[in-house]
Amino acid sequence: MSSRALLSLLLALSLGACGVQSSSPGVDSTSPRAAQWQYTRAEEYPNTAKLPAQYIRMSDGVQLSVQVMLPADAEGKAVSTPLPVVLTQTGYNKSASGAIDDFAFNSFFVRHGYAHVAVDVRGTGTSQGAWEAFSAREQQDYREVMDWVATQSWSDGRVGTWGPSFMGITQIFTAAWQHPAHKAVFAIVPMADAYRDIVFTGGQVNVGFIPLWMGLVTGLGAIPAQPSAQALPIVLEHVLDAVTVFQVPVIAQAALGVNDQNYDSAFWRERSPIEVADRVRTPTFIVGGLHDIFQRGEPLLYEAIRRNTEAKLLIGPWTHLAASFGRGLPADGVPDLDTIALRWFDHYVRGMANGAADMPAVTQYVHGLEHYVSASDWPHPQARAARWYLHGDQSLSLDTPAAGEAAHSTLQIPVEGLCSVSTAQWTAGVLGLLPLPCFQGQNNLNELPLLGAVTYTSAPMAQDYYFNGPIAAELWVASSGTDTSVAVRVTDVDEKGVSTELSNGILTASLRAVDESKSRFLDGANLQPWHPYTAGSRQALTPGEPTRVQIEVFPSSALIKKGHSLRLAISSSDFPHGLPPLTDLSDQLLGTLRIHSDAGHPSSLVLPVVPLAALSGN
Repeated sequence: MSSRALLSLLLALSLGACGVQSSSPGVDSTSPRAAQWQYTRAEEYPNTAKLPAQYIRMSDGVQLSVQVMLPADAEGKAVSTPLPVVLTQTGYNKSASGAIDDFAFNSFFVRHGYAHVAVDVRGTGTSQGAWEAFSAREQQDYREVMDWVATQSWSDGRVGTWGPSFMGITQIFTAAWQHPAHKAVFAIVPMADAYRDIVFTGGQVNVGFIPLWMGLVTGLGAIPAQPSAQALPIVLEHVLDAVTVFQVPVIAQAALGVNDQNYDSAFWRERSPIEVADRVRTPTFIVGGLHDIFQRGEPLLYEAIRRNTEAKLLIGPWTHLAASFGRGLPADGVPDLDTIALRWFDHYVRGMANGAADMPAVTQYVHGLEHYVSASDWPHPQARAARWYLHGDQSLSLDTPAAGEAAHSTLQIPVEGLCSVSTAQWTAGVLGLLPLPCFQGQNNLNELPLLGAVTYTSAPMAQDYYFNGPIAAELWVASSGTDTSVAVRVTDVDEKGVSTELSNGILTASLRAVDESKSRFLDGANLQPWHPYTAGSRQALTPGEPTRVQIEVFPSSALIKKGHSLRLAISSSDFPHGLPPLTDLSDQLLGTLRIHSDAGHPSSLVLPVVPLAALSGN
């Protein structure tokens, strides 16, 4: 199967075979909140037409491949008047991924009066150069591309940027340049922190997504737009660079733990949009997912950007593939993503007074409630920290533990969690296409004692219990060796005992150091611990000695219904989401992880609890 066919299959499955629904039941779409979303505008043109692909030269001489889609009349003739522009800068070969509408090109925008420009970033698709994933040179290209787009005959000098995933990340870096032509950002599932969000969550290599992603970029780059004397050398250059310059060397160094590639450094900071988000002055709409690979970073980008410009945040119940297309929308009055983006561009690019700024600031899907709700900001302004303590009888309660409560142990097995919703999540939703309960959210398999999980479960809730925002697990653990991995899952357990994963976190214990100046506190509790992940911050464990570790659990929004229970499941790994580099793995094999929960070692789970009244009116 070709890369083009594989991409088409994955996107089609994501959109069609995984429970797509047009709306959520039981919600009045004429409610005041729903009215804030409503927007319709007739198409201006019946057709679209693509201009021939061409090359534009960057300041260092590298040529990038670009193609333009324009509105066209009934006969297919492209318009000749200057238009507002939507720009997409992609690493997924516009010539291959462009075969899927709403990916590299979006005909919906074009029929509504926009020119749509797609550019292969350097070293990808049919562009020249070596790909080094959001490097400083690539970021400079983003500005030079904007210079070019703003001055073309089909452009009226006003540009909005759009696209999911890679194309969302390029938008944040582009907006940081504050180019005068850049009027609006619509970033779908963008990354914030390259190290913490995705590549080395908890200090461990993400062997689920990173090889898949780099392989996709490389594979699509090996598909020429059409066989030609110019195309073949570019394809060969991309493959050679992948093997010798970037993809293979980066993956190998990370897995082996050599050259300090497994520590946070300038290399990862340069590639992290959160480092430049405070420079964004372009109105920005962020779309994220509760099980997206960038689940952690999307609200952080919103939070940083909204301090300096208009910003909105929409988070659905999605993995990465599903979020890229807003699967299941419209629902609860929330329109499909194209309609939202059109409204955003019409207002901020074209200057139309259409109330785009009046859309809710934050809209999130709530697990358990199974509906979208809105809030005035993120984190939720009404959130308060609640600390749930682990107990020796494996219960979870708001009461502090007593002296002498029992500790519990689990084997250190580096491949636990293989059949879990986090595996579906960290393969970008690809494995979630398989009809297995564990990939759809059910966590009971991972909680069997033989597989190593230790669970702590609350009594059934006396009333609905709502939390929304970052989560932290503060655990006292001991290892039989000098290091261990600690993986946690927060789950909802129904009356029949079915445990559904809501979110997860992972940490290499020797990298437990916390920088409190960069952490998030709520009511005195560290709700989002920030770990430096540097060689200098590493602290070996003393075998058998209980040590406090603070684990960042990625943010979520969930309602634990009356009669359901809250559960924390603890194991020693979350594979393939995280695998310790080879240099760390040897310290974590064939040992035991022991969880303490007595008065002297009060292990706990900290949640951002929100009053149920906050759900009213949604």
